[in-house]
Amino acid sequence: MASQPDCAPPFSQCFLSARTQQDIERDEQIYNSYEKLTSQLPIRRDWSPFDLQLFQSFWIPTKFVPPCMAIQAHFNPRPSDILLVTSPKSGTTWLSALSFATLHRHSFSLSLSDNPLLTRTPRQCVPLLENFFFHRTIPNLNVLPSPTIFATHLPFSLLPESALRCRIVYLCRDPKDTFVSLCHFLESWMISSTEHKSTTQGFDLSKAFQMFSQGTSTFGPFWDHVLGYWKESLRSPEMVLFFRYEEMMEDPVNHLRRLGQFMGCPFSMEEERDGVVEDIVKLCSFDNLRELEVNKDNKGSLEEKRPPASSFFRKGKVGDWVNYLSMEMAEKLDAITNEKLHGSGLSFESSSVVP
Repeated sequence: MASQPDCAPPFSQCFLSARTQQDIERDEQIYNSYEKLTSQLPIRRDWSPFDLQLFQSFWIPTKFVPPCMAIQAHFNPRPSDILLVTSPKSGTTWLSALSFATLHRHSFSLSLSDNPLLTRTPRQCVPLLENFFFHRTIPNLNVLPSPTIFATHLPFSLLPESALRCRIVYLCRDPKDTFVSLCHFLESWMISSTEHKSTTQGFDLSKAFQMFSQGTSTFGPFWDHVLGYWKESLRSPEMVLFFRYEEMMEDPVNHLRRLGQFMGCPFSMEEERDGVVEDIVKLCSFDNLRELEVNKDNKGSLEEKRPPASSFFRKGKVGDWVNYLSMEMAEKLDAITNEKLHGSGLSFESSSVVP
């Protein structure tokens, strides 16, 4: 087979364009102003293993507040670009893999044996948008191939208006499973983080649950995050595609068809006949991605440090919360969810989404 273009280029090229001293000084002034603003925001230091600050009604990890400000002012996606959005631990990596494999499937053999996902992590193929603006430099994203897929955890209200010129795919997950997965992730981060290794205090599930229930969590409140994209998907279904994790797990093939159609690369009759949809679902299956992940470098090209790969791929099962939450905790989250989503047409119950 002839050599194919690299669909997952080194994203560092966004920072390699010729920059004058004036450009460097400008970016330094921009980030200094963001850090000054960040220092004035309300802060919570009890969400281990990092601090959260209240930025425009959402709790953002302190280190990501300046990047969020930079994204609002300087992120200008092309109409062809695709933005994948999730609340943390709601299926980010799975959605990234499915989207990347679908969008770039014509660049590889039908067997998918040469797909970059076999040698790179989904996070290396679809990087987090926040990480592009993490290095005190405004990146030149226009040097990336068109289209480029970006992932992000930003709430809809924190996106710049320019984001609506590209297509947005949102994936949400039952808050009970989201919370449990988030706790495992945070605990793994604490264990692997140098600054926490000297402490003997473990992760406090009860305290984290209380904060999560009150809306204080990473990129939370969780319900406001979900509702922002749900409402926009109703207003502009041609621009925002809304998925539920539980429904995708139950029928990944049909949901992948919807994803391909939305991204502008629908599966042809020949591809359907040849089983390409099923092959991509298999390539991006949770078990397959987890097996591949543990054998790869755990650092993305833009990221300085990461918790163990196991924290990104734990179980991924629907309803696993029953093994960690008491019935009282589950009922409390269900009651909050019903109250927050009341009248929206969105539900996490078995009846799922109201058309």
